[in-house]
Amino acid sequence: MSPAEPAEPTGPPEAAEALPAVAPQLRELRRRASLTLEAAARTAGLSPAHLSRLETGQRQPSLPMLLALARVYGTTVSELLGETVAGRDAVVRAADMEPTRAGGWTYWQAGAPGRGMQALRVHVPYGAQGDIVRVHPGEEWLYVLGGRLRLRLGDAAHTLSPGDSAHFDSLTPHRIAAADRGGADLLFVHTLLQSPATALCLGGPTQGEPT
Repeated sequence: MSPAEPAEPTGPPEAAEALPAVAPQLRELRRRASLTLEAAARTAGLSPAHLSRLETGQRQPSLPMLLALARVYGTTVSELLGETVAGRDAVVRAADMEPTRAGGWTYWQAGAPGRGMQALRVHVPYGAQGDIVRVHPGEEWLYVLGGRLRLRLGDAAHTLSPGDSAHFDSLTPHRIAAADRGGADLLFVHTLLQSPATALCLGGPTQGEPT
């Protein structure tokens, strides 16, 4: 049975303007990984129809969805978005961190590509498409910079305030959402699994959880 297709994104208009550059890159990286549309969609937990719409620019990918596809294709979110960062310098200057919007989320690269971990500075707006449940191999660490964050780990729900952090096994079903209408800002680090065979399941928002 095909997974339920995600709800329409609710991100800002600026995100849609970036779609033409994202769509062909998604298609090219899938072909480079020698995956059919059906195989890539199944591994990422999407329906083939939804992935097709992402590749043609008819739908806007959320950041968690981009993370899923990056793992499936053995690459980074930066490459999916067509971004290039010169070299692998240890230091990333604030002036070089260009904001990128996806699915209503805004994030900034906080580390060099091609390493075993990917670091991001993220703004999660209230009620964004990004608050979907994820399950995948690896680890994640996050630190709340501003606002309050709702973090669901398995059956446990947590509210994190500025200064709070969380470090967890990504095989635990998890969901991240802003708790306040002003959104939340966080530092986010996850392990980058360079394997096209990596399985990751995406689902809709947890039933009964407030939005």
